[in-house]
Amino acid sequence: MKIPPPLARLTLAAGLGLALAQGAGAEVLDSVNWARLRGCSAAAARVPLQNNLKLQNAAGRLAGGTDLQQALARVGYSGSQFSALHVSGAVNDAQVSRILAANYCHTLTDPKLREFGMVRRGAELWMVLAAPVAVPAAADADAVSRHILDLVNTARAAGRRCGAKYFSPVAPLTLNRILTSAALAHSRDMAVHAEFDHRGHDGSTPAVRVARAGYGKYVIVGENIAAGPMTPAEAAAGWLASPAHCENIMDGRFREIGIAYAANLNSSAGMYWTQDFATRR
Repeated sequence: MKIPPPLARLTLAAGLGLALAQGAGAEVLDSVNWARLRGCSAAAARVPLQNNLKLQNAAGRLAGGTDLQQALARVGYSGSQFSALHVSGAVNDAQVSRILAANYCHTLTDPKLREFGMVRRGAELWMVLAAPVAVPAAADADAVSRHILDLVNTARAAGRRCGAKYFSPVAPLTLNRILTSAALAHSRDMAVHAEFDHRGHDGSTPAVRVARAGYGKYVIVGENIAAGPMTPAEAAAGWLASPAHCENIMDGRFREIGIAYAANLNSSAGMYWTQDFATRR
């Protein structure tokens, strides 16, 4: 039984510092949206940022010295992408708009960033922009599984280096509904209990869950899990980038796979993913 370590969430945060001149205060969100919608040159249609209370609270924690990832976790905000901006010096709204438009259009015009929070402390502003989680609908579960299956089989067909090991091309995996049932049970278990582990809340192992789902006698069982990726592509990319998880994907002894996910947006991870691999005896 090949069980690699869990694949943890990777959150990327961009921190920006600006030193600005003294000026009158106005609605900062209006200033940011002016730069986003009109100050930055571009043809693509954009929607204005929307104020979010949790991001406002996260900005307050940033002002108190908490790092961005911890601040977001403590306020319970689940998102897929974040950027933080720190503005030093009391400024008026027109100055903020011009400086942001001149220097930070790449961040401001990112279409994934949709929500905004800000706090002012004296002459300083802390702002957080975020991309909210878009959880796949239950009706899309089959499509999500097949998307990941396609990415996995593309890697298997091409051959791949997993860390120090090279794996030659191998036959494609077949999606199996019983393995998918086992994978779904574990994803839901992790989501319900906000726990990230191969061992289930009831003490079950991957082999136990596969047997419990009714797979029958098997030669080998393996499992990959991930917490935090918000899309099938992100989950698959994370597994392929991790040597131990990549080895499971590229292992020619596996013939079938089950793939499933579950969400708990009140947890720090948000999304939980499971791949169960097996070969019948």
